[in-house]
Amino acid sequence: MRLACDTGGTFTDLVVEDGAVTRLFKASTTPDDPVRGVLDAIGLAADHYGMPRGRFLAGVDMFVHGTTRAINAILTGNTAKTAFLTTAGHPDILVLREGGRIEPFNFKVNYPEAYVPRHLTFEVPERVMADGSIKQALDEAAVATIAGRLAELGVEAVGVCLLWSVANPVHEERVGAILAEHLPNVSVTLSHRLNPTLREYRRASATVIDASLKPLMFDYLSKLTNRLREAGFSGRTLMVTSQGGVMDAEAVARAPIHSINSGPAMAPVAGRFYAERDFGAAPVIIADTGGTSYDVSLVRDGRIPWTRETWLGQRFRGHMTGFPSVDVKSIGAGGGSIASVDAGGLLQVGPRSAGSTPGPVAYGKGGTEPTVTDCALILGYIDPAFFLGGAMPLDLDAARAALKTQVADRLSISLEEAAAAVLALATEKMVGAIDDITVNQGIDPGAAVMIGGGGAAGLNAVAVGKRLGCAAVLIPETGATLSAAGALMSELTTEHARLLFTTSAKFDFKGVNALMATMEEQCQAFADGPGAGAIEVAIDFAVEARYPHQIWEIEVPVRGRRLADQAALDDLVADFHAMHKKIFEINDPHSGAEFVTWRAKVRCRLKEPGAGRLTACDSDASIGKRTVYFSSTGWSDVPVARFEAMPPGLKVTGPAIVESSFTTVVIDPGTVAERTSGGGLYVAL
Repeated sequence: MRLACDTGGTFTDLVVEDGAVTRLFKASTTPDDPVRGVLDAIGLAADHYGMPRGRFLAGVDMFVHGTTRAINAILTGNTAKTAFLTTAGHPDILVLREGGRIEPFNFKVNYPEAYVPRHLTFEVPERVMADGSIKQALDEAAVATIAGRLAELGVEAVGVCLLWSVANPVHEERVGAILAEHLPNVSVTLSHRLNPTLREYRRASATVIDASLKPLMFDYLSKLTNRLREAGFSGRTLMVTSQGGVMDAEAVARAPIHSINSGPAMAPVAGRFYAERDFGAAPVIIADTGGTSYDVSLVRDGRIPWTRETWLGQRFRGHMTGFPSVDVKSIGAGGGSIASVDAGGLLQVGPRSAGSTPGPVAYGKGGTEPTVTDCALILGYIDPAFFLGGAMPLDLDAARAALKTQVADRLSISLEEAAAAVLALATEKMVGAIDDITVNQGIDPGAAVMIGGGGAAGLNAVAVGKRLGCAAVLIPETGATLSAAGALMSELTTEHARLLFTTSAKFDFKGVNALMATMEEQCQAFADGPGAGAIEVAIDFAVEARYPHQIWEIEVPVRGRRLADQAALDDLVADFHAMHKKIFEINDPHSGAEFVTWRAKVRCRLKEPGAGRLTACDSDASIGKRTVYFSSTGWSDVPVARFEAMPPGLKVTGPAIVESSFTTVVIDPGTVAERTSGGGLYVAL
């Protein structure tokens, strides 16, 4: 038995894979103690199986966890007190960044704060050159003095990024050793170990972000593993990473930057599987709607997109992780997004969220501001007696009173018009987020299928799909816990990178092949260690390449594990030209290429791809009618179908409602829903 748990802003999702059967559970997230929410969800699963939690956990082989703990700590400023050590003369790396601006001619915009303030930035006397030679020896006495100052300041973590440590790490290694000697209880991250790549800002930013998260994530993961063990679990604990894979919890504790976008990264993994199962190779828009955020991504040609420009906050104004991550766009629009009227009399939805505490007004946990979920309840989309399968009854009267006083009366419209306007505005915000990853990148959403995931997805997934003109909408049977389901489909992965500059005109065959051999040995060691017992192991090589005089590189897959001769090099150069053409629509096939950073990624598949099937519901597919409000039809009685009980091929014509214990799918007028043979709900628009 395997478990996957995703801690979101409102609910903690748990997926139990028991052989060929999958079961879903949801518990409220507990922000004051997220581990308690995880254990609560496990307790619900144990109750379902009719056994004590300890005995249930004793039968679990693997626990896969995704969490927003790291990203939330960064956004709220609750990371460790962190110092930054860099080469003397270069203290402004984190301040200057890479020079980009959103509004280049708006001089009223304050320059963003550095991740580590100047009073915690220290200059180390030393200098390594680009070729690895040492121009100025390391002043070890100065480093020891800095360490003493760090102790006086009560620093909890240190990030060290010296110039050209990727070419020769000897100084950076020695700084790390001195800090370990003088500050044995302080977390230290060395840039050449964490992110051995070009671009000083990206490497420095990754280093200090990782260092700042180490105390927090080590404490969190220690508590998680210890409390799971105390509760009866003796299996393997894995963490979801930003790269769309999983790593052992101990490895993530050593490099917590991998966990920053761990939750959202899993939705594309699950979305790709469900789309290929039901639609083949069509472009896929994955939209994961939680209580707090709306996360969207795009899968083309079966490939999950990733980016090395992952910003925490606004582009250029936030902080760049400097690490590859699944390319997911997030906006503040979810089931818990708060609806309000601003001073100008305009309706606003989000980005503020009620979260899980106090939550929407209807939850009865102290919430006083109306949310998207409250509006869906008022419109009849959600059955107040069947929320979470009846485990959490909702207070319709409280939701109505809050929306009336705070929105409807202020806009001088009826209650149902106000609720419909909130849903419509949320839909438009979601459409805008999807436009950014489709239309703005030259992709026609009309040729794409939209996958709706998350507990709140069904409230307006069909409306979003219609608004975009998508080919169809698919709500997978595990859609309410899409990210957690994706965690069970992911592979154990790690990546190694080495800097070696060479050109196609004077290619360093000996140096490149020696480097690739070293990285292959590292990948194989991982496969033989953490990846032992995997049913399949794959090692893929890639290189970051560019045209001469270009500033930025693109990543190009390497066909084999070595570049043995000129023919292999010619293939790589041709692949670079083709990739440049694919990304930018132009290339220069008569030009040579420059190769900068070489990468090797090992993927260990722990199980066959796919997910088990949900157990069928014993009730009839049709469970009567409910009075529901649509802007185009007004109040009307519409049929209600039970998702789990629908047999493949059964069609439900909108307006209608299809509901399960964990989600409600609104079938808009003019659309038709049908259960697929794979188990999902296909909606023809």
